[in-house]
Amino acid sequence: MKTQSQSTLITHVSSAKLNTIRKRFVSLYGIERVDLLLDRFYHLIGRYGIGVSKNSHSRSLSQRDAVLITYADMVSDDDKSPLAVLREFCTARLKGSFSAIHILPFYPWTSDDGFSVVDYREVKESYGNWEDLSKLSEEFELMFDLVLNHCSAKSQWFKEYVSGVEPGMNYIMEVSEDADLSAVVRPRSSPLLTTFQTRSGERKVWTTFSADQVDLDWKTPDLLFEFLDIIMFYLSKGCRILRLDAVAFLWKKIGTSCLHLPETHEMIKLIRNLLEVVAPEVLILTETNVPHEENISYFGKGDEAHAVYQFTLPPLLLHGLLRSTATHLSSWAKNLAPPPKGCHFLNFTASHDGIGVRPLEGILPKKEILRLADEVREKGGFVSMRKLEDGSETPYELNATYYSALSDPRNEELGELRFLCSQSVAMAMRGIPAVYFHSLYASPNDLKGVEETGRNRTVNRKKWKSEELEKVLGEKSEQPVRVFEWYARTLRRRAACPAFHPDAPQAILDFGSSIFALERTSLDGNQMVLCLFNFQGKESKVPDAEALRELFPEGKARDLITDGEITLEKGKFALRPYQSLWLTSH
Repeated sequence: MKTQSQSTLITHVSSAKLNTIRKRFVSLYGIERVDLLLDRFYHLIGRYGIGVSKNSHSRSLSQRDAVLITYADMVSDDDKSPLAVLREFCTARLKGSFSAIHILPFYPWTSDDGFSVVDYREVKESYGNWEDLSKLSEEFELMFDLVLNHCSAKSQWFKEYVSGVEPGMNYIMEVSEDADLSAVVRPRSSPLLTTFQTRSGERKVWTTFSADQVDLDWKTPDLLFEFLDIIMFYLSKGCRILRLDAVAFLWKKIGTSCLHLPETHEMIKLIRNLLEVVAPEVLILTETNVPHEENISYFGKGDEAHAVYQFTLPPLLLHGLLRSTATHLSSWAKNLAPPPKGCHFLNFTASHDGIGVRPLEGILPKKEILRLADEVREKGGFVSMRKLEDGSETPYELNATYYSALSDPRNEELGELRFLCSQSVAMAMRGIPAVYFHSLYASPNDLKGVEETGRNRTVNRKKWKSEELEKVLGEKSEQPVRVFEWYARTLRRRAACPAFHPDAPQAILDFGSSIFALERTSLDGNQMVLCLFNFQGKESKVPDAEALRELFPEGKARDLITDGEITLEKGKFALRPYQSLWLTSH
């Protein structure tokens, strides 16, 4: 029987939407179960106080939206919880620059720096508690991770699986000895299957990412409703962006690649349907580090993810700046179709993971990708590999801070300029900008950390004591301070510019091979910004382009990055090494 609040809300949901949800259940679990599943869906409404009152308004984005990516314990001290310290740091130094914070998995975990979750409904005790997150949500919108593909081998669910106890015994992806897994696409070189001793004897369990990360079996409806309940709980705790981690691997079907299966897309659409009913202001972000066409398939027809990471941008931008050419980036960006209405790219250069190179497939020759990997190694970084069907290995991810990957050992100043140029590009492109905490102050590779953990990704995951970071950011003439202040200032100026609205049109212009040029125009047509980026470590003369004369007939423009006036003298206008300009006539 439905409660009064559920019945009231359901009357506000169109029959078409309910019919869509019904079709999704049929597609995933069959017609025989659909009525039971719909009844369970109705009983989700109002749980944790979510969805009781009608809210038909979807999220309205603007140029003020920008995301900070950080671990819960990125900054800590001995007197307060790391989440409390993070709130104080971000509120004092980054309010007005960022609208949202992506806090990487803050749940109890056993490996992969949080992505091997033990308990999805708890905050790791050493990080703080739900009250800390509630206070942070008063200052910034929050992004939570939903780790859908796997859980920790130390989780209660897996313990129940090993013991043959409900419900966990049905949640884990077990595979028979004779299963043909030859077509499975692998993101790692580690074994796909791991043998565990259970109450029923030895069993082989699917472990896509590591032996401590056991894959979940989504063919079980009970698991779906476990996660739908978790989503409702997260919404009640302030989640406004739901990041679906490693979601491309979610559904498994023997004899297929087990990547991007139709059932996976259907599951994401079902989660979106739930949010449309109970919390339409919440956004879904999918994390699928794959070639571009596969990545954008998660937009669906505007009915799946609200946002996807622009995974091609980080490695392509890195390659262009290291090779002093904007040719490949310009060509790719020029052919970049706008997302469906209501959908957005999340533009970033660095994250807690490395720089994925799979998105370069089909854009750069393989020898260029290998050359890029070699250069990262030469600068103290690492390269993670994945296994191909023939058993050979190929680079999957470059492990380095984005600053170190772009650094110039012979000239630190040019390395800094090159890094800032990369960040200016990511902020200027159509979409929502996202910045990793370590980029804020041009953090170098943490080689000591890698030595301690033995894991490549640690190179980009250094944690700070509060007093140590404050000291670094107190040295006014030093590089970390210059970069940090540049970020805060540039993001605030960007936030005041309507031409950088996530939906504002973007046009790629031809200013030669050494200059990446794009034009952004506000939705009302009242503001235009011409963005120019020199990809060379030497001066690049700007061609006497027709676009310049049309856009700035008086021969003058204002640069939004420096807030200074620029004279566009015919035949003499040039960009300094790695200079970035956001030019407007207003």
